[in-house]
Amino acid sequence: MKIENTKAQMRKGVLEYCILSILKDEDAYVAEILETLKDAKMLVVEGTIYPLLTRLKNAGLLNYRWEESTSGPPRKYYGLTETGKLFLNELNTTWSELQNAVNLVTSTKTSKK
Repeated sequence: MKIENTKAQMRKGVLEYCILSILKDEDAYVAEILETLKDAKMLVVEGTIYPLLTRLKNAGLLNYRWEESTSGPPRKYYGLTETGKLFLNELNTTWSELQNAVNLVTSTKTSKK
């Protein structure tokens, strides 16, 4: 079993949550989303993010708008819908619970005798 496969699966599992979190305060276009993920060491390519954004939009969690750009073609900006905001709040709670559970399970404990 290769560690890189497991790491990729772990990243893939939280990518949706990360994207919704990026969009919680302001709309962003794909290059901005990718840059934020890259800065956080979440290596994602455009070919992965577009289908995910479409899936989130089709689920009613995201909407988008076109905006003219001064440096090229119009850009598609994604933002959270009200449903997306509620969904993200639920994910925040779930993430916190999961983080606590994983920390409990993986923390070093003294052996019971």
